Amino acid sequence: MFKTYSRYGVIMAILLIAYFLLLKLFGLHEYPVLSAFNGVIYGGGILLAIKKYRSGKSKLKYQKGFQVGFMSGALATLLFVVFMAIYIYQIDSEFANTIVDGWSLDFDSGKLLLLITVVFMGFSTSLVLTLAFMQLLKESWNTPEGKRNTMSN
Repeated sequence: MFKTYSRYGVIMAILLIAYFLLLKLFGLHEYPVLSAFNGVIYGGGILLAIKKYRSGKSKLKYQKGFQVGFMSGALATLLFVVFMAIYIYQIDSEFANTIVDGWSLDFDSGKLLLLITVVFMGFSTSLVLTLAFMQLLKESWNTPEGKRNTMSN
């Protein structure tokens, strides 16, 4: 399991970093709305991680599938936040201020606030997408064998 979610977590982080740098190349990295595509990257990575884990098993347990999906997204988030911290504190210190200026805040902690926002967005995206994909990929109890697990006679 660790091998699966670590592989897909690193791949997602690389894609997130590459997408950010591509936006930077075109001067579009200061538009937060374009980070919506990060959800597509998370979604593809999480779905592929769960499917890869499921392919090696005869039966997918919900808890294990959920763990693989969420942990791959969480790892990608943590790696991306490390990159963003290096970028914000070492490469472009004005980037965070430019983003946070649009939020109409009265205090000056834009760098840390931006990093915390990236963490929350990454974890929440991972959680929601994993829950959604597990609904599609879990074993159904709507079978003759599964009926024994219901309360009906």
